[in-house]
Order: sequence, then C-alpha cells, then structure tokens
Amino acid sequence: MFCEMHPALSAPVIMSCLWFSRAPEKSPGAHRYALTRQSVLVLAISTLVALTIALTRSASAQGALTRTALTRSAAITSALRNSPQAALAAADTASAFANIVLAHQWDNPTLNASVSMSVPTQHYSLDIPLDAPWIRTPRIAAADAARSAAQLRFAFATRAVTLDADTAYTQAQLSTARARLSQRTSRDADSLLVLARIRREAGDASELDVELATVFAGQAQNTAGADSITAQSALLRLQTLIGLSADSAAISVVDSLMLDATDVARVTSLPNGSGTSLLLGAASNDVTAATSRVLSERRKRLGAPSLSMGFEAGDPDNPGPRATAGISIPLPLFNRNRAALMSAQADLARAESQRRLTLLSTSAAVVAARRDVDAARLRATRSARLVASADRISALSLLAYREGASTLLLVLDAQRTARETLAQYFDDVAASRIANSVLRLLTTPAPEFKP
Repeated sequence: MFCEMHPALSAPVIMSCLWFSRAPEKSPGAHRYALTRQSVLVLAISTLVALTIALTRSASAQGALTRTALTRSAAITSALRNSPQAALAAADTASAFANIVLAHQWDNPTLNASVSMSVPTQHYSLDIPLDAPWIRTPRIAAADAARSAAQLRFAFATRAVTLDADTAYTQAQLSTARARLSQRTSRDADSLLVLARIRREAGDASELDVELATVFAGQAQNTAGADSITAQSALLRLQTLIGLSADSAAISVVDSLMLDATDVARVTSLPNGSGTSLLLGAASNDVTAATSRVLSERRKRLGAPSLSMGFEAGDPDNPGPRATAGISIPLPLFNRNRAALMSAQADLARAESQRRLTLLSTSAAVVAARRDVDAARLRATRSARLVASADRISALSLLAYREGASTLLLVLDAQRTARETLAQYFDDVAASRIANSVLRLLTTPAPEFKP
C-alpha cells in the first residue's frame, strides 16, 4: 500500500492516498473518485517525485552530518583566540605596561676620565643624574593612567569580539532556520501541486488551480535556494571569525533559536548603566594621563640636576688621590621646554574633547539599545503567540481543500501567511538577542585596576 511507505515519502504521497482512499459517495457523481488510468499515472508520477525529494533530503542530511557541531560558547572562545582585534588590544596593553616600567626606571650614571698636562694630571668622576621627585611623580602617574586606559580598551575589545561572534552565531542560526523553513515550504508546495493534479484528474479542480500550484511551487523552490545560499554565507562568515577557512561550510550551529523565559530574564536583569562604561572609563584615564604629562613637562623647565663625584691623582707634590664632588644644574637659557609643554597641552585638550564625545555617544547608544531591546522583545513575544495559530490555519486550509471545502487560493494564502509568520518570529528572536548583547556591551561597568 502506498500509504505505508517510508516516512520521507509521506508528504506528497499520503495526501494522494487519502484522496484515493475516500469511500465512493452514493451520488450520481460518485464515479469521479474511481481509479482511472490517468489517476494511477498521476499517482505514480507523484510517488517518483516524492522519492526524488526524499533522496535529495537524505543526501543533504548526510552532508550536514559531516560538519562539526559548534555551540555558541565554543564559537566565542575560538573567536577570542583568533581575533586580530583582541591581539592588537593585547599589544597596546603590553606597550602601556612597558611604559610603566620605563617611568619607574632610573637613568644610568656616567663615568668620566681625563688627563691634563698640569698637575694633578689624572681626573676621574662619576655623574649621577638625579630624578627629581617633582618630575618623577607626575611621569609615573601619567604612565599608570595610560596603562589603566589600555586595560579598559582591551576589556572592551574582548567584549566587542564576543559580541561579533555572538551576533554572527545568531545570524547563522537565523539563516539556517529560515532555510529549513523554506525547504519545508517547498516540500509542502510540491505536495499541494500533486494534490491539485490529482483533483484535476478527478474533475474537482481546474487547469487554473494546477497552474497556480505550479507557480507557487516554483517560487517556493527559488526562495528555498536563495535562503540556502544565505545560510551558507552566514556559516562561512562565522567560520572566518573563529579562524577557520571559508572555502566551504565545515560547521553547523546546534543551539536553538527560540524565545524562552531565559531570554526575557536576560533583558530584565541587565545593569542600569549608572556606573562608568568601559569606553568612558578609558577616556577618563586618558584625560588623567594627559594632565599628568602637562604637569611633568611644566616642571621640566628647570631640568633635572645631576651629582658628580670622583677623585684626582698624579700630583708629585701631593701623592695619592684627592676626592672631588659637585652638582650640575641645567640653566633654561635657550629653551624652557616650551614645545613639549605645548604638545602635552594639545593632547590634554584632545583627551577632554574625546571624553565628552564618548560620554554623549555612549549615552545615546545606551538609550537606543534599551529601546531596541524592549521593542524586539515585545515583537518576539507577540510573534511567538502567532506561530501556532498560523501553522494550524495552514493545516486546516490544506485539509479543507482536500475535502473540497476550500479553494486553492485560500490554501496558498494560508501557507504563505504561515511561512511569513514563522520567518518573522525567527527575525524577532534574533533581533532581540542581538540587541540584548549590544546593550550588555554598552552598559558593562569599568573595573578599577590597582596601580
């Protein structure tokens, strides 16, 4: 019996079996449901089409099984490990730490040795630069603030990479879900086309119904092909972010794209953003570092003194070495460090302007992100309530058409509405998760680093 075939053939064949297994009605038109040669031929063709679809799906499934299953957390970990953006931020942090070491180090002394014609003929001295506290203290403070700014930017860079990977994974989920939905719609359209042909052979449908079903099936196949290419591109982009080759799709996303209570809890439990964000904290530390550099350059007008100690020898009248000591003080005759001071003051003005710009842009971005999160969550919740109703309408319309109680146009419209509703649900859930991740990035408070 055709109706007891493999489940993969059930979509187009079962409806055909249900049509031909209907009991003949005791009416003058009952002969319409009898099996004719044409009806048997249509049923055989539909079975062949169903077998081809099943084999194609089986080959696609086997190809999907060879891909590596990738979870969201694994994708984020791989992206952080292979991201050039995170590597650049780490290099900046290492450079800032090196500047800390440079600010704390002391200058090396200088050994001087000379010979003169007059006695004493030998002169030896050791010049020790003195790192004045009024210059050393602001220099170290500037380096500490720059190091804190670099650490905050590194923290933001890692979270930005996490956001990119999380967004790419969500988009891959969305594209994969839409591709599967389009494939299911295409199979349903093929089943509907088979049913329309069977009804035409039985005299219950016109040639117009068959043509409409043919057009609908062709459009569904085109949509399925386009969505499949989009899903492939999303997977390749995710592979690029995690450091894999983008020649062919080698991964598959395994986390589900559904809205549940966990997603709503994430939205409602976000920080209120009352503290300093990462970027604003980095900008504030830049201002602190620039202020300390201005103070340091201003105090360098007189320069740093140096201490000189040594001895002299080679006097026949006074044999033996004789100790010498002195101090050197630079005189600001030709320059008073004016150029370096002007450069530091310009850096300070720029840092203050950058902090104000960061404050304004971050505040606006947080407000927009909160609005996007609330709107996306409401849309996703509303769409979730419509999914079950849309699927039921599609199934009931198909049943009504098979029983002759509905027209093909109503069935096509119901199936199109069901697909658009489910696709909109996928879009809303993905938008909610992406907006949620963006808001978490913008409202992450800046930690305090110990000097």
